[in-house]
Amino acid sequence: MPSRPPTSEPNSEPSVGRWGLRSVRVRLLALALLPTVAVLPIVLGFALFWWLAEFDALLVSKARDDLIIARQYLRRIMERGDEQIATLGQSAAFAEAARTGGLDALLEARRSALGLDFLYLTAPDGTILAASPVGAKPSSPTHWRVVAAALAGKPETGLDLFEAGEMTAISPALATRARLDLVPTTAAAETDRTVETRGLVIHSASPTPLADGGNGALVGGSLLNGNLGFVDTLNELIYAPAGLPAGGQGTATLFLDDVRVATNVRLFGNRRALGTRVSREVHDAVLGQGRTWLDSAFVVNDRYISAYEPIADSAGRRIGMLYVGFLERPFRLARWAMVAAVLATFAVAAVITLPFLLTVARAIFRPLERMNRTIAAVDAGDLGARTGTVVGHDEIGIVARRFDELLDRLQARDAELRAFARELDDRVEERTRQLEETQRQLVMSEKLASIGEITAGVAHEINNPIAVIQGNLEVAREALGSAADEVRTEFDLIDQQVHRVNMIVTRLLQFARPDEYAGYVETVVPAEVVSDCRVLVRHLLERADIAVESGDTANRTVEVSRTELQQVVINLMVNAIHAMPEGGRLRLATRDEDRSGTPGVAIEVADTGVGIPPDRLQKVFDPFFTTRTHGGTGLGLSISYTLIARYCGLITVESEVGRGSAFTVWLPTRQVTN
Repeated sequence: MPSRPPTSEPNSEPSVGRWGLRSVRVRLLALALLPTVAVLPIVLGFALFWWLAEFDALLVSKARDDLIIARQYLRRIMERGDEQIATLGQSAAFAEAARTGGLDALLEARRSALGLDFLYLTAPDGTILAASPVGAKPSSPTHWRVVAAALAGKPETGLDLFEAGEMTAISPALATRARLDLVPTTAAAETDRTVETRGLVIHSASPTPLADGGNGALVGGSLLNGNLGFVDTLNELIYAPAGLPAGGQGTATLFLDDVRVATNVRLFGNRRALGTRVSREVHDAVLGQGRTWLDSAFVVNDRYISAYEPIADSAGRRIGMLYVGFLERPFRLARWAMVAAVLATFAVAAVITLPFLLTVARAIFRPLERMNRTIAAVDAGDLGARTGTVVGHDEIGIVARRFDELLDRLQARDAELRAFARELDDRVEERTRQLEETQRQLVMSEKLASIGEITAGVAHEINNPIAVIQGNLEVAREALGSAADEVRTEFDLIDQQVHRVNMIVTRLLQFARPDEYAGYVETVVPAEVVSDCRVLVRHLLERADIAVESGDTANRTVEVSRTELQQVVINLMVNAIHAMPEGGRLRLATRDEDRSGTPGVAIEVADTGVGIPPDRLQKVFDPFFTTRTHGGTGLGLSISYTLIARYCGLITVESEVGRGSAFTVWLPTRQVTN
């Protein structure tokens, strides 16, 4: 018999689609490599991005906290000056000195003791009654707001800006100390100034009784220009030793306008950066707009995580800035070191895992490629083509061996068919023309016989191999004896699968010809059937850790096959158990219920399992539809529905995802004629 030429090539090498994913090899490689080379880097990138943002936010938060400490420290110094001036003005020593004319000596002694740069007593008209340094003659002292407040009876302290002439009137040495040569500074705003002659002064005044019975003002102040003790103490308070990473450096500064007048920021050669100026961007934000700066900023010669806030004088005008900050470089190095460590770890993990993943992928697609080539050869007419030995005992290896066995059977059957065809040809040639009609009848008979043979072959192919498997399995158990225990699991799996095939065939026949499997109809008490079913599935309930609730209130009976009703209830109970893999609660209840005027009994099987999605709820009674991933044929509910419908009953279901399902079997109390 000549072989039919192939009209298509369904088993040839698949063409590559738009994305190259029609090839099994490409898809396996994608599945193996996608988590490592695509998904994991994206997740890692997001995690690093989030971590870096949080890291920067923590640095800014630390700078904000440091600025709060610096502000409180400056406020405390101002309050302490106010307290000291007020205490001195109200002291007995001050009153005695005023009475005896020794105020100049007292103010000189107290100025030195209090660490003030000037201390004087003024009358309401601005007359200086006593002063230290001796001979100090502040010009128009009453124009200062703090002095005016003290003369009005209210002590006050503020930061004020003194011009060079005002400091010279108090003490030429004070003006000399305040003078700073401006140092050209990178990133600072352009200016024509070369020297700063003004002074930033903590200015305190307290009301003081005078000898003539009136009230004067005791005024004292400290020049902050060049006051290194203030910034060094502030720096030690905020940036204690070991408070920053290796190479870290904390700094604090007082600005007069944009000029550093007291700082521990260093220039080259360990020289303090007095006279240097703040960067333009910070000047515009803090002094120009009055905002607090919390960010990285260029400070003299490097970048610092910085916090700046404006300083206002006693009249509320912005006259300078308070700054604290720490060197950014150590934190930047630590941040990138962490990023490098994470990336290096990922690279090492990828180098280790990728070869393993590729090896596993190749072990899967190589047998598939061999099978594909074999199919192409068989389709081309080479029935002797085989996949050959496949290393491994996994599912692919089993499929490859079974595929070769099927090809062996196909080749043998083809040889038989060819021999049979040749025999028929010989017989036809021997017949005479007179027997043509008879020959046609014979051919028809042969065709019918072939159909019967095929039908018998189907039964033989299904039932006989099962019988052979079961028989040989028992022989193997007897032959192995005690050694069979080592492969008991495998033998049990074979038994289970053979039993499963028998059940599938039985269910198919029962679904196709249910009348042939109909049972004996009798009067049945539903509660008794439910109780029997609980006993039959007790081992499943105990193994699944499921609690059972009963509610039997039905008083009626129904006329059905007890065996078939048990089959339906058990099927619903088993489905409920499968829906609660982590345990739960199973409710079994019977109740009398009328539907459409017909008395009947309802049997409810409810679980607290995973539930059924709404889009699948309408399909649960369809043949071959199942939600189970393993072991389900999709016939259980269909057969149950058919059995109950035979007795004019009905099965309904209600379900909610995550809360469980409830199946209700309703049967009339007597047979209803359709």
